[in-house]
Amino acid sequence: MKNEKLSKSILKVILSKQFIAFTLISLMLYSCSTVPISGRKRINFVSDAKILPTSFAQYTGFLAQHALSTDAKKSNQIKEVGARISKAVDRYMRANGMTSEANSYRWEFNLVEDKTVNAWCMPGGKVVFYTGILPIAANVDGIAAIMGHEIAHAFAKHGQERMSTGTIAQLGGVATQIATGLAIKDPRKAQMWNMAYGLGSQLGQLKFSRTHETEADRLGQIFMIMAGYNGEEASKVWVRMSQRSGGQAPPEFMSTHPSNQRRIADLAAFLPKAKVYAKKFNTQGK
Repeated sequence: MKNEKLSKSILKVILSKQFIAFTLISLMLYSCSTVPISGRKRINFVSDAKILPTSFAQYTGFLAQHALSTDAKKSNQIKEVGARISKAVDRYMRANGMTSEANSYRWEFNLVEDKTVNAWCMPGGKVVFYTGILPIAANVDGIAAIMGHEIAHAFAKHGQERMSTGTIAQLGGVATQIATGLAIKDPRKAQMWNMAYGLGSQLGQLKFSRTHETEADRLGQIFMIMAGYNGEEASKVWVRMSQRSGGQAPPEFMSTHPSNQRRIADLAAFLPKAKVYAKKFNTQGK
């Protein structure tokens, strides 16, 4: 009986809003780091040792279930561009005290036969291009712009950061439920508070995703120039993307991505700075 009472007391403390608030603050303070080059502060308490084996296994599973392109020329082009940009990023990391991190990447680049207009990179450097995005890329520099963007997601550890902030959001939801349950006896009012938190959390995550996309755009532009590609093509990719979509897109605040027009303007404005960064890192650039 004593043990049961003690367990209930401990559980009550763990589920208290004060304890959860303390946990949230401790997690954010303990796991705060800086994204190299961009200087943005990020929260990440998901270790590479935890996420990379899963990432690599999922990538292998994806390739087993999807047909690779039989176009040898285009497939080799994807692999060549990916290799050049990843090597430039690897050189940067090794020259800036990130040797252990550089060693953890297992770069791989594949072209999948799929009409979907998409490309992605998993944590640890596993990249997939869909054949459907090649008309948007249009040329080698366009491929480099998309490749640089995807590699930048892995470099900045956006996947790990989203997992971390997702965990914090879940804890915040529990704290809200406890707080509303203690403070609001009217079930309808408590439900309204919970719904408000849920919407606010969702929109916050969307904004966070847009931050990641903009950061990947800029880092990707730097990386493609570091590898010797023409950085001017980065904004042109989004011009073509905008033309394809006919300007149809959800309001930016309800989207995980910045608007096409915002990306076009941002990349065009950032180009001079991207060239400066590329030169600073002692690499070739246009």
